[in-house]
Amino acid sequence: MAHKDRKIQTKRGTRSCGYGNTQKHRGAGSRGGRGMAGSNKQKWSYVSKYMPDHFGRVGFKRPLKMLHEDKTINIGDIDRMVNDGSIQSTDKKYIIDLTVMGYDKLLGSGKVTHPLEIKVSKSSKSAIEKIQGAGGKVVVLEELSAKTGAE
Repeated sequence: MAHKDRKIQTKRGTRSCGYGNTQKHRGAGSRGGRGMAGSNKQKWSYVSKYMPDHFGRVGFKRPLKMLHEDKTINIGDIDRMVNDGSIQSTDKKYIIDLTVMGYDKLLGSGKVTHPLEIKVSKSSKSAIEKIQGAGGKVVVLEELSAKTGAE
C-alpha cells in the first residue's frame, strides 16, 4: 500500500483524524486516566492479570529498639594491643574490662601469648578455651546475672 493511500495520510488536515468527535482523542480521558489511575476500578482486570503482586503488603518491619548488633573483638586484636603497650599489666597478668571499652562479645580468632583476665558480656567457646590455655580466664557477665537471677 502506498503511503499516500494510508488512512492516517488521508485523514491529516481534518479536524478529528477519524476519531469522530474532536474530544474523543484528547487528554487522558480517552484512556481511562494517566498511569495507574483506575487500577482498582476500570483497569482492574489488567492489573489483576499482569501485576498480581502490585497491591498488598508482605512481611513486617522489626521495631528499631529490637535491632541491636553486638560490637565484637577478637582475642588476636587484644593480644596485639597488649604487645603494643596500650593495655597495662598488673603482676604479669593483664586485666581487661571489655564492657568499659564498649565491646559486647569476645570472639576466638587469633592467638593468645599472654595470660589475660577478661570481663565481657558474651564470649564464644573457642575464645574461652584459647585464653584458658594461655593461663588466663574469662568472666562472662551474662552468665553471672543468669546465675544470680539479677537483671
